[in-house]
Amino acid sequence: MARSISYITGAQLLSLRRRPNIAIVDVRDDERSSDGHIAGSLHYASGTFTDKISDLIQDVKGKDTLVFHCALSQVRGPTCARRFTSYLEEMKEDTGIKNVLVLERGFNDWEASGRPVCHCTDVPCKGETA
Repeated sequence: MARSISYITGAQLLSLRRRPNIAIVDVRDDERSSDGHIAGSLHYASGTFTDKISDLIQDVKGKDTLVFHCALSQVRGPTCARRFTSYLEEMKEDTGIKNVLVLERGFNDWEASGRPVCHCTDVPCKGETA
């Protein structure tokens, strides 16, 4: 069964992100360290994403929704989301992940809209911002 990739707006994500069953996956490369990130997000750089999908599956155990994003969510975010769903289909193992989403307009729009951004260097980010 092919999974489709849906988009979620920043406002929708803001209201959902505190739910324990959601993981936010930042696939930007180096800019995450200088530009900040969405608090609590996981970092899986697009350049090495395919090699680390099995690590990501371990990191998101217990989650049923993953939200991917890059800077603009036009190339890296959707590409990684599609790679992830293809991997899940090939694996044929129930990971419990039901929804794979992409943050519409990416991190740049998230930040430009005044939504909370974390500048910690923790891996993974445990940050919560007001």
